[in-house]
Amino acid sequence: MSATATSFGRYRLEEVLGHGGMALVYRAWDQELERRVAIKMIADNLAREESLRRRFVREATALASLAHPNVVKVYDAGELDGRLFIVMEYVEGETLAEVLLRRGAFRPAEATQLALQICSGLAHAHAHGIVHRDIKPQNLLVEPDGSLKIADFGIAKPEGATTLTEAGGIIGTAAYLAPEQLAGEEATPASDVYSLGAVLYEMLTGRPPRDVETLTQLIRCPADEPVTAVRELVPAVPPALESVVMWCLAGVPRYRPASANEVAQALEPGSEVGTIRLPPRRTRARWRGLVPAALVLPLALGLWLGLSAGDQAARPAPAPHIAKLPAAQASELSAWLRTNSR
Repeated sequence: MSATATSFGRYRLEEVLGHGGMALVYRAWDQELERRVAIKMIADNLAREESLRRRFVREATALASLAHPNVVKVYDAGELDGRLFIVMEYVEGETLAEVLLRRGAFRPAEATQLALQICSGLAHAHAHGIVHRDIKPQNLLVEPDGSLKIADFGIAKPEGATTLTEAGGIIGTAAYLAPEQLAGEEATPASDVYSLGAVLYEMLTGRPPRDVETLTQLIRCPADEPVTAVRELVPAVPPALESVVMWCLAGVPRYRPASANEVAQALEPGSEVGTIRLPPRRTRARWRGLVPAALVLPLALGLWLGLSAGDQAARPAPAPHIAKLPAAQASELSAWLRTNSR
Protein backbone atom coordinates (compact mmCIF):
# COMPACT_ATOMS: atom_id res chain seq x y z
CA MET A 1 0.00 0.00 0.00
CA SER A 2 1.49 3.32 -1.01
CA ALA A 3 1.91 6.25 1.31
CA THR A 4 -0.71 8.20 -0.68
CA ALA A 5 -3.42 5.53 -0.53
CA THR A 6 -6.60 6.57 1.25
CA SER A 7 -8.57 3.32 1.00
CA PHE A 8 -7.98 0.04 2.77
CA GLY A 9 -10.68 -2.41 1.86
CA ARG A 10 -13.95 -1.13 3.29
CA TYR A 11 -12.11 1.52 5.31
CA ARG A 12 -11.07 5.03 4.28
CA LEU A 13 -7.86 6.07 6.00
CA GLU A 14 -7.93 9.65 7.30
CA GLU A 15 -4.75 10.33 9.24
CA VAL A 16 -1.96 8.67 11.22
CA LEU A 17 -2.71 8.78 14.93
CA GLY A 18 0.56 7.29 16.08
CA HIS A 19 3.24 4.74 15.45
CA GLY A 20 5.39 2.38 17.45
CA GLY A 21 8.11 -0.15 16.89
CA MET A 22 5.90 -2.56 14.99
CA ALA A 23 2.77 -0.81 13.80
CA LEU A 24 1.02 2.31 12.56
CA VAL A 25 -2.35 3.42 13.91
CA TYR A 26 -4.72 5.28 11.60
CA ARG A 27 -7.95 7.10 12.19
CA ALA A 28 -10.32 5.73 9.56
CA TRP A 29 -13.93 5.63 8.43
CA ASP A 30 -15.82 2.35 8.12
CA GLN A 31 -17.73 2.90 4.88
CA GLU A 32 -20.08 -0.04 5.45
CA LEU A 33 -21.13 0.62 9.04
CA GLU A 34 -20.59 4.38 8.77
CA ARG A 35 -18.58 4.89 11.91
CA ARG A 36 -15.15 6.21 12.78
CA VAL A 37 -12.61 3.59 13.85
CA ALA A 38 -8.92 3.20 14.62
CA ILE A 39 -6.92 0.74 12.50
CA LYS A 40 -3.63 -0.71 13.66
CA MET A 41 -1.48 -2.10 10.83
CA ILE A 42 1.82 -3.92 11.07
CA ALA A 43 4.74 -1.97 9.64
CA ASP A 44 5.89 -2.81 6.10
CA ASN A 45 9.39 -3.76 7.16
CA LEU A 46 8.05 -6.24 9.71
CA ALA A 47 5.27 -7.81 7.65
CA ARG A 48 7.38 -10.89 6.89
CA GLU A 49 8.71 -11.38 10.44
CA GLU A 50 6.86 -14.50 11.50
CA SER A 51 7.38 -14.03 15.25
CA LEU A 52 6.03 -10.48 15.12
CA ARG A 53 3.13 -11.58 12.95
CA ARG A 54 2.21 -14.12 15.64
CA ARG A 55 2.47 -11.39 18.27
CA PHE A 56 0.18 -9.14 16.25
CA VAL A 57 -2.39 -11.92 15.83
CA ARG A 58 -2.18 -12.59 19.57
CA GLU A 59 -3.12 -8.97 20.26
CA ALA A 60 -6.24 -9.34 18.12
CA THR A 61 -7.15 -12.57 19.88
CA ALA A 62 -6.62 -11.05 23.33
CA LEU A 63 -8.68 -7.97 22.54
CA ALA A 64 -11.48 -9.98 20.96
CA SER A 65 -11.98 -11.89 24.21
CA LEU A 66 -12.47 -8.68 26.21
CA ALA A 67 -15.66 -6.65 26.38
CA HIS A 68 -15.48 -4.00 29.06
CA PRO A 69 -16.11 -0.22 29.29
CA ASN A 70 -12.51 0.39 30.37
CA VAL A 71 -10.89 -1.65 27.59
CA VAL A 72 -10.70 -0.54 23.95
CA LYS A 73 -13.10 -2.67 21.86
CA VAL A 74 -11.93 -4.65 18.84
CA TYR A 75 -14.30 -4.76 15.86
CA ASP A 76 -12.40 -6.64 13.18
CA ALA A 77 -9.03 -8.20 12.37
CA GLY A 78 -7.45 -9.86 9.38
CA GLU A 79 -4.99 -9.48 6.53
CA LEU A 80 -5.33 -7.42 3.35
CA ASP A 81 -2.70 -6.99 0.64
CA GLY A 82 -0.13 -8.65 2.89
CA ARG A 83 -0.86 -6.31 5.81
CA LEU A 84 -2.13 -7.57 9.13
CA PHE A 85 -4.62 -5.20 10.73
CA ILE A 86 -6.86 -4.77 13.76
CA VAL A 87 -9.90 -2.48 13.68
CA MET A 88 -10.72 -0.95 17.06
CA GLU A 89 -13.09 1.63 18.44
CA TYR A 90 -11.89 5.18 17.96
CA VAL A 91 -11.51 6.91 21.31
CA GLU A 92 -11.88 10.68 21.36
CA GLY A 93 -9.46 12.32 23.73
CA GLU A 94 -5.81 12.03 24.72
CA THR A 95 -3.44 9.51 26.14
CA LEU A 96 -2.78 9.88 29.85
CA ALA A 97 0.82 10.73 28.89
CA GLU A 98 -0.45 13.69 26.84
CA VAL A 99 -2.70 14.83 29.68
CA LEU A 100 0.20 14.68 32.16
CA LEU A 101 2.43 16.62 29.77
CA ARG A 102 -0.24 19.26 29.25
CA ARG A 103 -1.42 19.79 32.82
CA GLY A 104 1.01 18.09 35.19
CA ALA A 105 0.04 16.09 38.27
CA PHE A 106 -3.58 15.36 39.19
CA ARG A 107 -5.35 16.17 42.40
CA PRO A 108 -5.69 13.07 44.62
CA ALA A 109 -9.41 12.67 43.93
CA GLU A 110 -8.91 12.74 40.16
CA ALA A 111 -5.95 10.37 40.26
CA THR A 112 -7.92 7.95 42.43
CA GLN A 113 -10.88 7.89 40.05
CA LEU A 114 -8.67 7.25 37.03
CA ALA A 115 -6.81 4.52 38.92
CA LEU A 116 -10.11 2.85 39.79
CA GLN A 117 -10.94 2.67 36.10
CA ILE A 118 -7.56 1.08 35.35
CA CYS A 119 -8.29 -1.43 38.13
CA SER A 120 -11.64 -2.19 36.53
CA GLY A 121 -10.19 -2.88 33.07
CA LEU A 122 -7.28 -4.90 34.46
CA ALA A 123 -9.57 -7.00 36.66
CA HIS A 124 -11.59 -7.90 33.56
CA ALA A 125 -8.47 -8.80 31.55
CA HIS A 126 -7.02 -10.86 34.39
CA ALA A 127 -10.33 -12.71 34.80
CA HIS A 128 -9.91 -13.77 31.16
CA GLY A 129 -6.35 -14.93 31.77
CA ILE A 130 -4.76 -11.95 30.01
CA VAL A 131 -1.78 -10.09 31.50
CA HIS A 132 -1.25 -6.74 29.79
CA ARG A 133 2.49 -6.44 30.65
CA ASP A 134 2.82 -2.84 29.43
CA ILE A 135 0.57 -0.60 31.51
CA LYS A 136 1.88 2.96 31.11
CA PRO A 137 0.41 6.43 30.47
CA GLN A 138 0.89 6.08 26.70
CA ASN A 139 -1.44 3.06 26.68
CA LEU A 140 -4.23 4.67 28.70
CA LEU A 141 -6.75 6.75 26.75
CA VAL A 142 -8.70 9.48 28.57
CA GLU A 143 -11.91 10.78 26.98
CA PRO A 144 -13.12 14.38 27.48
CA ASP A 145 -15.67 13.24 30.09
CA GLY A 146 -12.97 11.54 32.15
CA SER A 147 -13.65 7.96 31.07
CA LEU A 148 -10.50 5.89 30.70
CA LYS A 149 -9.79 2.94 28.42
CA ILE A 150 -6.82 0.58 28.41
CA ALA A 151 -5.31 0.16 24.94
CA ASP A 152 -2.47 -1.65 23.19
CA PHE A 153 -2.43 -5.26 24.25
CA GLY A 154 0.39 -5.76 21.73
CA ILE A 155 2.60 -7.50 24.26
CA ALA A 156 -0.23 -9.02 26.29
CA LYS A 157 -0.18 -12.76 26.73
CA PRO A 158 -2.24 -15.49 28.33
CA GLU A 159 -1.04 -16.51 31.78
CA GLY A 160 1.37 -19.41 31.55
CA ALA A 161 2.45 -18.64 27.97
CA THR A 162 6.14 -18.48 27.14
CA THR A 163 7.71 -15.11 27.92
CA LEU A 164 8.25 -13.20 24.69
CA THR A 165 11.38 -11.11 24.26
CA GLU A 166 12.39 -8.86 21.42
CA ALA A 167 16.01 -8.70 20.24
CA GLY A 168 17.05 -10.47 23.42
CA GLY A 169 15.54 -7.75 25.61
CA ILE A 170 12.54 -7.52 27.88
CA ILE A 171 9.41 -6.01 26.40
CA GLY A 172 7.93 -3.13 28.39
CA THR A 173 8.66 0.48 29.27
CA ALA A 174 11.52 0.85 31.73
CA ALA A 175 10.00 3.33 34.17
CA TYR A 176 6.86 1.22 34.69
CA LEU A 177 8.38 -2.25 34.49
CA ALA A 178 7.93 -4.62 37.45
CA PRO A 179 11.24 -5.93 38.88
CA GLU A 180 10.39 -9.53 37.98
CA GLN A 181 9.90 -8.55 34.34
CA LEU A 182 13.30 -6.85 34.36
CA ALA A 183 14.77 -10.08 35.71
CA GLY A 184 13.21 -12.02 32.83
CA GLU A 185 10.73 -13.83 35.04
CA GLU A 186 7.14 -14.71 34.20
CA ALA A 187 4.82 -11.70 34.15
CA THR A 188 1.66 -12.17 36.24
CA PRO A 189 -1.29 -10.00 37.28
CA ALA A 190 0.97 -8.77 40.10
CA SER A 191 3.24 -7.30 37.41
CA ASP A 192 0.33 -5.24 36.08
CA VAL A 193 -0.42 -4.15 39.67
CA TYR A 194 3.13 -2.84 39.99
CA SER A 195 2.77 -0.89 36.72
CA LEU A 196 -0.58 0.46 37.94
CA GLY A 197 1.18 1.69 41.07
CA ALA A 198 3.84 3.37 38.95
CA VAL A 199 1.17 5.14 36.86
CA LEU A 200 -0.70 6.28 39.98
CA TYR A 201 2.59 7.54 41.44
CA GLU A 202 3.14 9.64 38.31
CA MET A 203 -0.42 10.96 38.35
CA LEU A 204 0.12 12.21 41.90
CA THR A 205 3.67 13.54 41.56
CA GLY A 206 4.08 14.35 37.87
CA ARG A 207 6.99 11.91 37.49
CA PRO A 208 7.41 8.13 37.43
CA PRO A 209 8.80 6.40 40.55
CA ARG A 210 12.10 5.63 38.82
CA ASP A 211 13.46 8.28 36.48
CA VAL A 212 14.83 6.02 33.76
CA GLU A 213 14.24 5.95 30.02
CA THR A 214 15.94 2.71 28.99
CA LEU A 215 16.27 -0.82 30.30
CA THR A 216 20.04 -0.31 30.54
CA GLN A 217 19.55 2.56 32.96
CA LEU A 218 17.10 0.53 34.99
CA ILE A 219 19.46 -2.46 35.17
CA ARG A 220 22.17 -0.17 36.56
CA CYS A 221 19.86 1.05 39.34
CA PRO A 222 20.45 -0.80 42.63
CA ALA A 223 17.67 -3.34 43.12
CA ASP A 224 17.03 -2.14 46.67
CA GLU A 225 17.12 1.57 45.89
CA PRO A 226 14.07 3.03 47.63
CA VAL A 227 11.47 4.98 45.71
CA THR A 228 11.10 8.60 46.79
CA ALA A 229 8.00 8.88 48.95
CA VAL A 230 4.96 10.41 47.27
CA ARG A 231 4.43 12.85 50.12
CA GLU A 232 8.05 14.00 49.99
CA LEU A 233 7.25 15.32 46.52
CA VAL A 234 3.60 16.31 47.11
CA PRO A 235 2.82 16.76 50.84
CA ALA A 236 -0.89 17.28 50.10
CA VAL A 237 -1.38 13.62 49.11
CA PRO A 238 -3.27 11.81 51.90
CA PRO A 239 -1.05 9.36 53.85
CA ALA A 240 -3.44 6.44 53.27
CA LEU A 241 -3.37 7.02 49.49
CA GLU A 242 0.43 7.12 49.57
CA SER A 243 0.38 3.79 51.43
CA VAL A 244 -1.66 2.16 48.65
CA VAL A 245 0.79 3.41 46.02
CA MET A 246 3.79 2.08 47.93
CA TRP A 247 2.01 -1.23 48.50
CA CYS A 248 1.60 -1.65 44.74
CA LEU A 249 5.28 -0.81 44.24
CA ALA A 250 6.58 -3.54 46.55
CA GLY A 251 9.59 -5.14 44.88
CA VAL A 252 8.47 -8.68 45.67
CA PRO A 253 5.21 -9.68 43.90
CA ARG A 254 3.73 -11.52 46.91
CA TYR A 255 3.93 -8.35 49.01
CA ARG A 256 1.74 -6.40 46.56
CA PRO A 257 -2.07 -6.41 46.46
CA ALA A 258 -3.27 -9.81 45.31
CA SER A 259 -5.36 -8.38 42.47
CA ALA A 260 -6.56 -5.24 40.74
CA ASN A 261 -9.81 -5.69 42.67
CA GLU A 262 -7.89 -5.49 45.94
CA VAL A 263 -6.25 -2.25 44.79
CA ALA A 264 -9.69 -0.83 44.00
CA GLN A 265 -10.97 -1.77 47.45
CA ALA A 266 -7.92 -0.13 49.02
CA LEU A 267 -8.44 3.06 47.02
CA GLU A 268 -12.16 3.27 47.72
CA PRO A 269 -13.41 0.79 50.33
CA GLY A 270 -16.73 -0.76 49.42
CA SER A 271 -16.44 0.22 45.76
CA GLU A 272 -17.47 -2.16 43.02
CA VAL A 273 -14.96 -2.35 40.22
CA GLY A 274 -16.66 -0.69 37.28
CA THR A 275 -16.60 2.36 35.05
CA ILE A 276 -16.09 5.48 37.16
CA ARG A 277 -16.18 8.90 35.55
CA LEU A 278 -14.46 12.10 36.53
CA PRO A 279 -16.39 15.36 36.80
CA PRO A 280 -16.39 17.44 33.58
CA ARG A 281 -13.13 19.33 33.04
CA ARG A 282 -14.58 22.74 33.98
CA THR A 283 -16.12 21.48 37.18
CA ARG A 284 -13.83 21.58 40.14
CA ALA A 285 -13.36 18.09 41.50
CA ARG A 286 -13.95 17.85 45.22
CA TRP A 287 -11.94 15.40 47.34
CA ARG A 288 -14.43 13.38 49.33
CA GLY A 289 -12.11 13.05 52.26
CA LEU A 290 -9.16 10.86 53.08
CA VAL A 291 -9.33 7.16 52.41
CA PRO A 292 -10.68 5.93 55.76
CA ALA A 293 -7.86 5.32 58.21
CA ALA A 294 -9.35 1.94 59.16
CA LEU A 295 -8.34 0.75 55.69
CA VAL A 296 -4.68 0.90 56.64
CA LEU A 297 -5.02 -1.79 59.34
CA PRO A 298 -5.69 -4.75 57.00
CA LEU A 299 -3.09 -3.44 54.54
CA ALA A 300 -0.40 -3.21 57.18
CA LEU A 301 -1.25 -6.53 58.80
CA GLY A 302 -1.34 -8.30 55.43
CA LEU A 303 2.04 -6.90 54.45
CA TRP A 304 3.57 -7.63 57.86
CA LEU A 305 2.32 -11.22 57.85
CA GLY A 306 3.65 -11.70 54.31
CA LEU A 307 7.03 -10.41 55.35
CA SER A 308 7.16 -12.57 58.47
CA ALA A 309 6.40 -15.69 56.43
CA GLY A 310 9.28 -15.06 53.99
CA ASP A 311 12.67 -16.67 54.11
CA GLN A 312 14.56 -13.45 54.70
CA ALA A 313 17.63 -13.34 56.88
CA ALA A 314 16.95 -9.77 57.98
CA ARG A 315 13.42 -8.98 59.12
CA PRO A 316 11.98 -5.48 58.73
CA ALA A 317 11.19 -3.32 61.68
CA PRO A 318 7.81 -4.06 63.27
CA ALA A 319 4.85 -2.15 61.91
CA PRO A 320 3.99 0.95 63.91
CA HIS A 321 1.17 0.71 66.42
CA ILE A 322 -2.09 1.40 64.55
CA ALA A 323 -4.80 0.81 67.12
CA LYS A 324 -6.64 4.08 66.54
CA LEU A 325 -4.85 5.36 63.43
CA PRO A 326 -5.03 9.16 63.74
CA ALA A 327 -3.40 11.16 60.97
CA ALA A 328 0.01 11.13 62.66
CA GLN A 329 -0.01 7.34 63.01
CA ALA A 330 -1.11 6.92 59.38
CA SER A 331 1.87 9.03 58.33
CA GLU A 332 4.15 6.86 60.49
CA LEU A 333 2.75 3.75 58.82
CA SER A 334 3.37 5.24 55.38
CA ALA A 335 7.03 5.71 56.27
CA TRP A 336 7.23 2.08 57.46
CA LEU A 337 5.67 0.84 54.21
CA ARG A 338 8.13 2.86 52.14
CA THR A 339 11.06 1.30 54.01
CA ASN A 340 9.76 -2.22 53.53
CA SER A 341 8.31 -1.97 49.99
CA ARG A 342 11.46 -2.52 47.97
